[in-house]
Amino acid sequence: MDLKDIKAIVDLMKKNSISEFELEKEEFKIKLKRGLAGGGHSSEDHPALYQAPPQPLPAPASQIAAAAAPAEAPTSTKNSTDLEITSPMIGSFYASPSPDSPAYVQVGDKVGPETVVCIVEAMKVMNEIKAEVSGVISEILVDNAKPVEFGQALFKVRPQ
Repeated sequence: MDLKDIKAIVDLMKKNSISEFELEKEEFKIKLKRGLAGGGHSSEDHPALYQAPPQPLPAPASQIAAAAAPAEAPTSTKNSTDLEITSPMIGSFYASPSPDSPAYVQVGDKVGPETVVCIVEAMKVMNEIKAEVSGVISEILVDNAKPVEFGQALFKVRPQ
């Protein structure tokens, strides 16, 4: 599917007052939404666009357990003075450089301003996201391969 096809779908959505469109074929998935996050809508709304990556086959149990570990972090590591690492763009969050690679960071890892903590894919471009702060990762707030919004908190970091 190319850009002119997507534009044609957007035009059809506007003409027919459709607020959401989703298409999935083999290894391609696209989801279009019209409207503003705050609930305000107008006929001139621009659709939000993201293309989800192909979904892999179910992972072995060992990988599932490793992926679930950040969600099971003890609540004692959470602190009101924690800093947040936020997404600088809309895209898909990836915790590792490839499906077979370990995550860039895990809860308890020390990071510095230049430490790469994840990738946000936007329009087929893989953007490495750096911590930009020093400290220890206290919480991972996003699941792997999930869409993220501009300014959305991805990690919490306990300053050191």
